[in-house]
Amino acid sequence: MLSPDSGTEHLARPQQAGTRTRRGMRTRDALVAAARRIFERDGYLDARIIDIAAEAKVATGSFYTHFPSKEAVFTAVLTRLQDEMLHAGVSDGDDGCDGGRKDLWQGVKDANRAYLESYRRNAALMAAMEQAAAVDPQILRFRLERSRVFIDRSAAAIARLQQSGLADPDLDPDITARALSAMISRLAYATFALGESVPFDTLVKTVTRLWTNALRMPQD
Repeated sequence: MLSPDSGTEHLARPQQAGTRTRRGMRTRDALVAAARRIFERDGYLDARIIDIAAEAKVATGSFYTHFPSKEAVFTAVLTRLQDEMLHAGVSDGDDGCDGGRKDLWQGVKDANRAYLESYRRNAALMAAMEQAAAVDPQILRFRLERSRVFIDRSAAAIARLQQSGLADPDLDPDITARALSAMISRLAYATFALGESVPFDTLVKTVTRLWTNALRMPQD
């Protein structure tokens, strides 16, 4: 419900001819898995195609059979990641509006916890994405598309809460969703990608309190 940072649109190119066979699919899968390990280890800027091919145990020429560039394979890696990030937490419409105040507050907390756990598991790759977005306009567009899906989901949830009398009716749902999504995604980046030391349960509790206070939601 109320967590930022992943989307359904992506920049992956159509599969090339060499990828359409069963063997080709296995090679492509191996390259994507290897690329993830290299991007996590070296970051986006220092990752090299030759290292990705070596990690996948294929010739460098085989890489170009499946991907035209480092940016293309990185987008494929992010596309695999996005489903986990998108579906972390409470599903669409499950925001506790029909339950009691405890269910409502717990729904926000569960969504925040699931998102933060997912970010923590994938912190090295998220850091690589920040690097890539700073230098590659296509990756930047990919990142913005990911964020837009979470903003839309959060805005819809905020609107439902307002209609139920459970959130400040004077707030603009879209702008509020943008602000809160930016808060949690940057906090997750600072905590897990940059390595700031914050007790995880305290992080979840604090973020949830900030969410509910910002919306003037009833407290448990």
